[in-house]
Amino acid sequence: MSISVLPATANYPAPFSTLHHPNFVVPDLACDTHAHVIAEDTARYPFTPNRSYTPPPAPEKAYLAMLDALGIQRGVLVQPSIYGTDNRYMCHVLACHTDRLRGVAVIDATVSNAELELMHAQGVRGVRINALFRGGVALDSMEQIAARIAPFGWHMQFLIDVAHGVDLLPRIARLGCEVVIDHMGYLTPAADSTDALKTLEKYVAEEGWWVKLSGAYRLVKKLEDMWQVTPLAQALIRANPQRMVWGSDWPHVAVHDMPNTTDLLSMLAEWAPDDIMRQRILVQNPAILYGFS
Repeated sequence: MSISVLPATANYPAPFSTLHHPNFVVPDLACDTHAHVIAEDTARYPFTPNRSYTPPPAPEKAYLAMLDALGIQRGVLVQPSIYGTDNRYMCHVLACHTDRLRGVAVIDATVSNAELELMHAQGVRGVRINALFRGGVALDSMEQIAARIAPFGWHMQFLIDVAHGVDLLPRIARLGCEVVIDHMGYLTPAADSTDALKTLEKYVAEEGWWVKLSGAYRLVKKLEDMWQVTPLAQALIRANPQRMVWGSDWPHVAVHDMPNTTDLLSMLAEWAPDDIMRQRILVQNPAILYGFS
């Protein structure tokens, strides 16, 4: 349940700063449901020593500029594994933009009720379990965490490789909370992912699991092969269009071949050619999942 990543000391590029609207009209109140912010002040907001990568800064100002450049009015910040359970910077940004932003935190089972209440007030609506990068909270504690977040109605988001963790899915289904699967389950366009895709489709259709249509560039070996992800995205949309959301995965951490965020949003026009379907994926679905009014 882990992937090979470059050393934490590796130098990774920053995302492209020149962006523009995609190749379709972005609807009002569209939401990017998956992005990270990384503070410039590493003394105030230090990285956890137990991490898989060390990214360049991607602060609040750059993040909001990205949303504006793409014509996106709402966003969801996801706590990156580099901070472990120190959610302070993400929550600081959330608290400054309570109408526009929501968040997904990383916590452990020892978190206090007061901390949970504060994070909820700041805009946190879910927690993330990360089985792929060091620094995140592992799968062992997910039942205890599910119990802690139940009073707040939060969901649990999983960064897992479904093809290598199919046996884990029934356990996730018993948690009793809304389930969100990151980056299309980290499934690849390869033929050997077919069975895993069918299994994920079943949970999406029958259990109402949510899927983030995100991270296409992480599912292929070369950026120019991202188009190969289209059948995978379309299959998940068909399984349950009311449970699909889109995410940029900005600032595209831990990769050397940097994708253009505009191109990633433009791919949605192929995955969901219908305007009404894109409206659902970009506006209505995230409003329900993250509690936007």
